[in-house]
Amino acid sequence: MHAPEVTSELEPVARVDAGQSSNRRTRRGRWWRGLTGSLVAGLVVLAVIVLGAQIAGLVSASEGPGPFMVVGHVVGAALAVVAQRIADRAHGGPAALAAAAVLLLAFTTLWLFWWA
Repeated sequence: MHAPEVTSELEPVARVDAGQSSNRRTRRGRWWRGLTGSLVAGLVVLAVIVLGAQIAGLVSASEGPGPFMVVGHVVGAALAVVAQRIADRAHGGPAALAAAAVLLLAFTTLWLFWWA
């Protein structure tokens, strides 16, 4: 009578372990999507600020950041939003590629318009 109790105790443990592995993977994916989503939000805010600075420059008859910088920020933010939507809705490889695209777009936008 002792043997059935042992097998009944082992079954829930096996299910919990499988669920924990799945939960770990889900949490990791959620963390990466949160990170890339934050980068996209930052790029959108930065694009709005640069656009506002250009408009303020035009209104006050001063130079402003310039059309190249404004267009670059808006295009970078728009592409990052599209990539983030793909990363949020896809699974596996396509989601990872879209998240990598967000990272690349954020880095490239900041590098071209702020550091170079």
